[in-house]
Amino acid sequence: MRHYLDFEKPLVELERKIHELKEFSVGDVSMAPEIEKLEKKAERLRGEIFSKLSRWQRTQLARQPNRPFTLDYIRLIFTEWFELHGDRLYGDDPAIVCGFARLEGEPCAVIGHQKGRDTKEKVYRNFGMPHPEGYRKAMRIMKLAEDFDLPIFTFVDTPGAFPGIGAEERGQAEAIARNLREMAALTVPIITTITGEGGSGGALAVAVANRVLMMEYSVYSVISPEGCAAILWGDGTLGPQAAEALRLTAQDIDNLGDVIDGVIPEPAGGAHNDSKAAAEYVKAAIIRHRDELKTLSAAELVEQRYQKFRVMTRMQK
Repeated sequence: MRHYLDFEKPLVELERKIHELKEFSVGDVSMAPEIEKLEKKAERLRGEIFSKLSRWQRTQLARQPNRPFTLDYIRLIFTEWFELHGDRLYGDDPAIVCGFARLEGEPCAVIGHQKGRDTKEKVYRNFGMPHPEGYRKAMRIMKLAEDFDLPIFTFVDTPGAFPGIGAEERGQAEAIARNLREMAALTVPIITTITGEGGSGGALAVAVANRVLMMEYSVYSVISPEGCAAILWGDGTLGPQAAEALRLTAQDIDNLGDVIDGVIPEPAGGAHNDSKAAAEYVKAAIIRHRDELKTLSAAELVEQRYQKFRVMTRMQK
């Protein structure tokens, strides 16, 4: 079922009429002219709405439940996907999916956060918030990729690491810190794509990459707007104001100059409007960056990644 955000509501009636006309347009009865007219009107309206989105609205769009998740991108971009489970220490974490696949015939490792769409899947995937075993599983697969000299593609879409008691007892902070350290030293290309939410250390734990890309309507921040508002002003409902202060959109992050390596465009109205087209944009981008990184030696890959994160710091006297 299509989910509409508040600012998308003006499109609802138009898209309902288009759907109805398509259903009636059978046999000798053709509604093509009327459908075309309404589709052009919807396209214009969509362009108007999406040309003036606030940072909070972009945050909502990054969380849109119909956006493609990691498994959708895997299905649409990669072939011969084979998923691996478990961290060999505690258990498996469905909030992170890991495995091996082929991209245009070349083998690679794929790792990403996985959210759910219906209630049952959301609970199973823990709303895309990993436990420490998820990060340890991810590192296990990254080490395997390094052993076989395979590039690593990670997809980030999480509000953050799970803050529950069990996760803390099993070493959430240590698991994230270890991933940051180990990813920095991996000798194979790593390409990260922020597809939805890039929240805090929960995102960074699989995003210490040679190239970091963001989808046009994704967000990347040290904390969620609601969490920021709760800490700064004691009121989590002030998320819209916090989003403006955080400057967390893809365009904001790209303007910083050093944090990401590009913004991947999305189809009109966002990736949830056309998952296949969104996947094609992502595929083209990650192939281009993979091919560029192929020219670097193992030592050069490590040094490039090190320098990438070193230059992000700004010192003011």
